[in-house]
Amino acid sequence: MNIEDLRDYCLQKPAVTEGLPFGEDTLVFKVGGKMFLLTGIRAGNNFNVKCDPELAIELREQYTEVQPGYHMNKKLWNTVYMDGSLTTKQLHQMIDHSYDLVFKGLPKKLQEEIKAGS
Repeated sequence: MNIEDLRDYCLQKPAVTEGLPFGEDTLVFKVGGKMFLLTGIRAGNNFNVKCDPELAIELREQYTEVQPGYHMNKKLWNTVYMDGSLTTKQLHQMIDHSYDLVFKGLPKKLQEEIKAGS
């Protein structure tokens, strides 16, 4: 998976927006105004995703490509490297998990609006 594939995958999810709120090198994807993934444009070989704390630890122990979130809350965020042995399916599952966690944390009214619009 490369950064273009990552971007395409994120943008196909309902109500996702992208932006550069932290400067021109950090691409951020949000749902309902809340961040679920960010990646460095120049490096382009990793991304940060939100994760259930127990699963975050499990993934870090299982895969060397999954590290505590760089510049993020290490309990809730993982940095995932795309240039290792993780399959595209595994990367998509981590992205989906992050999106779902953030979506479930949105106000119910906003969740319903997003569901109705998709």
